[in-house]
Amino acid sequence: MIRSTCLRYLLFPALPIVLAGLVACGESGRDAPPEAAAAAREEIVLVSRARIYTMDAGNTVIDPGAMALSADGFILGIGDAAAMQDAFPSARRVDLGGRTVLPGLIDAHAHLYGLALSYTQANLVGAASKAEAIGRLRDFEATLADGEWLLGRGWDQNDWPEAVFPSRGDLDAEFPDRPVWLRRIDGHAAWANSLALAQADRDLRGDWQPTGGHVHRDAAGEPIGILIDRAMDLVDRVVPPVSRERITGALDLAVAEVLSLGLTGVHDPGIDRDVLTLFGERIEQGVFPLRLYALADGNGETLDWLCENGHYRHTSGRLVMRSVKLYADGALGSRGAALLEDYADDPGNRGLLFLDAPDLEAALRRVFSCGLQAGIHAIGDAANRQVLDAYERLLPEFPGNPGRHRIEHAQILAPQDLPRFARLGVIAAVQPTHATSDMYWAGERLGEERLPGAYAWRSLAESGARLAFGSDFPVEEVNPFFGIHAAVTRQDRQGWPEGGWLPSERLGREAAIRAFTLDAAYAAFMEEEVGSLEAGKRADFIVLDRDVMQVPADEIAEIRVMQTWLDGKPVFER
Repeated sequence: MIRSTCLRYLLFPALPIVLAGLVACGESGRDAPPEAAAAAREEIVLVSRARIYTMDAGNTVIDPGAMALSADGFILGIGDAAAMQDAFPSARRVDLGGRTVLPGLIDAHAHLYGLALSYTQANLVGAASKAEAIGRLRDFEATLADGEWLLGRGWDQNDWPEAVFPSRGDLDAEFPDRPVWLRRIDGHAAWANSLALAQADRDLRGDWQPTGGHVHRDAAGEPIGILIDRAMDLVDRVVPPVSRERITGALDLAVAEVLSLGLTGVHDPGIDRDVLTLFGERIEQGVFPLRLYALADGNGETLDWLCENGHYRHTSGRLVMRSVKLYADGALGSRGAALLEDYADDPGNRGLLFLDAPDLEAALRRVFSCGLQAGIHAIGDAANRQVLDAYERLLPEFPGNPGRHRIEHAQILAPQDLPRFARLGVIAAVQPTHATSDMYWAGERLGEERLPGAYAWRSLAESGARLAFGSDFPVEEVNPFFGIHAAVTRQDRQGWPEGGWLPSERLGREAAIRAFTLDAAYAAFMEEEVGSLEAGKRADFIVLDRDVMQVPADEIAEIRVMQTWLDGKPVFER
């Protein structure tokens, strides 16, 4: 947290309590939330009678505990409930009736704007067959005007009886009069009909392939309707944008959803300046009660702007951009993740590296020279090695860079590369539910011999690496308690497999929650502001219907958030 000299801590040894006392002065040096001016006239709030898991360095638990919250959204003090009531006798009390309190959870890799976009499209998530997916598309088409593109997301051929890619013919038969463009669940493949393919900005026939992408074709060289990774750009560029009115309404729904599930912060990778501006406008309009850490969308105009203007921080403190997302490879489900050896179920295919080593290093030099953090998507073991090699070569050249560079996903690792994360200070921004979503078919893709380095969260943690947990929503469901459950049990929510998948990689509850709180905050340079409940930090916290540390492990995914507080104000109540 940025502190002024006017902020000091007062210790009361006779009381099990630490108070942060504010003395009158001028400019505080701290960002104020949008409602700070009005809040300054309000009274102190004492949230009391709670079991508080602070997630501080000592994993302090206070039961019964209380927190005093300032009008401008900070924790003035935290400690034993009775002592806090004595210390703040005039405070307005909010009695939580013994419920469990955690710091606000932070999703360290998710797509808030992508979630909003998904609300404007056909939802194909969970479709158990091609026929079911097409049925959902028919229903959604009824809401469209003539000639409007039919857009959708969420199909997964791995969930279908025949686990093979569909074709444009399947869509042409049902939707001959409008372009259809459907992103796979992971966002790394798309399914199109002939009308959509015809609008691509290059003839898709032949035997050529784009760098970092793949056009699936038949024996005659005709595209079958499946485009992988960078090949999707050929159609994406001509897809009509969603109207401003529609996307702002959808964004409000997305924010409401994440708040209802206990998220007070999201790291959104791949954001351009237009989206950053939209987020800022919604904050200023008082309808964006969320803390968002944006990673710029690669080596382009947004990076140019950051290099020219420096780190971006909205005056509210709720929107920050000081990081850049780059891509090393694709996804495992669409066989675009770059592997050191062939896919076990597709001999001759090792996936797609998006950049060769010199080009990746050139992009990183630009990021590092501008004083920015890098977050690089890498799923396959070849891609992770390429990124680690690049970090190892380049980091000594930029001793003034603030560091905390990340690998987004870090799913498949050669065992010898595991200890390199800690040695290089690279954060593993990983998603526990990817393990439990992929476990049904990951062995087929990789072969059993590569599984010891797959989704190896505990091995990374024990090697000294810092984990920052996320969900990758809308690829996975938003609920962070699904991620905590997956990390702790390595099972799906039906309890399969017994004992957990690759059970040696299970994490304890404190470690899993820390990766969604303090360590996620660290990955965004925010650990002095949020991520734990301590005097002087932002009052971002959640109230649960049961104790996440005590319930049976199979109930973690069923936990409900009763209240979500941001900057000392309730922003969701059940």
